[in-house]
Amino acid sequence: MLYRALYTLLLTRIPAEPAHHLAFAALRWLMWLPGMKALSRALLRPADAALEVRALGLTWPTPVGLAAGFDKDALGPEALGALGFGFVEIGTVTPRAQPGNPKPRMFRLVRDRAVINRLGFNNQGADVARRRLAAGHAGRRTLVGVNLGKNKVTAEGDAAADYVEAAEKLAPFADYLVVNVSSPNTPGLRDLQAVERLGPLLSAVKAAVARVVPDRKLAVLVKIAPDLSDDDIDAVAELALALGLDGVVATNTTIARSGLLTATDDVAALGAGGLSGRPLRERSLAVLRRLRARVGDRLVLVAVGGIESPEDAWARIRAGATLVQLYTGFIYGGPLTPRRLARGLARLARQAGYARVQDAVGADSAADSRAPASDPLP
Repeated sequence: MLYRALYTLLLTRIPAEPAHHLAFAALRWLMWLPGMKALSRALLRPADAALEVRALGLTWPTPVGLAAGFDKDALGPEALGALGFGFVEIGTVTPRAQPGNPKPRMFRLVRDRAVINRLGFNNQGADVARRRLAAGHAGRRTLVGVNLGKNKVTAEGDAAADYVEAAEKLAPFADYLVVNVSSPNTPGLRDLQAVERLGPLLSAVKAAVARVVPDRKLAVLVKIAPDLSDDDIDAVAELALALGLDGVVATNTTIARSGLLTATDDVAALGAGGLSGRPLRERSLAVLRRLRARVGDRLVLVAVGGIESPEDAWARIRAGATLVQLYTGFIYGGPLTPRRLARGLARLARQAGYARVQDAVGADSAADSRAPASDPLP
């Protein structure tokens, strides 16, 4: 209630990007106070064995994580973890720092509980992220994934080198890596999802990871767009299997604008960018079902896109996701959202007769396996 009042009275009167920086800075400051992280963890992270997930060679305290985009520069993964997230994915991180696209570049669609962003991989670069992750690595209590991208000025033909450079710098301090080839805000990036380009790129990243962390198995996943056709989803799934990839993150933001409650002219006035939040829910779920039908349990699937309630997360689990991520749902729902979703998942699992949430992964996939994901969003 307090968060909703604060959001209505303050945050909605501040442009979206400055509001984000203000809220995140306040959280980091709060968590620097003596004992605050420990207290927050004790109060907000559910200590429930039903939530524990074993996947990708790791034990996750809860399947509810924070998606990439919130903490682009590894400023506060421990502060975010203290809110009850089972894991935090930082980034997208590029090899070299870049400012991103011109401002304003982030907009709320409050009626739709959605956000449009065209940030353009604004970040301080892999060296800065590496220093921050290294500084807190020994005592870290939050699982941290790193989302990798290419610099805007890097030619498409040289993209693999960017991903390799970022992977080499960050792999030693990551719990998993995600190759992001699906943001709509870097020109030409989504073209890398074509299997003839994606295959060599992913192979190069996997080889780089094996070189820099030879003493442990570090999972590598790929993040795909919701706007892919069914045939393209199938092709990426088969490629991931052929390359021995560990998983797929489904999905990134969409360039579609259909079915919004916000007036069409108002949306058009905001310009280009990726749409996230509630309008993405059905398409993201459909892509997940398509992937599960194709790969079964041979890959770990991470669901993101339009998740804002325990029921949303539960539907993704039953459709085949082992882990789920929030971003826009966290922005609109507030700091208690990860706790609410995790506790809700445990409750829904028990109501359905499962001892653990993980036992329900893919429970609906047999019934869904014959159904196509439907056409991409227009």
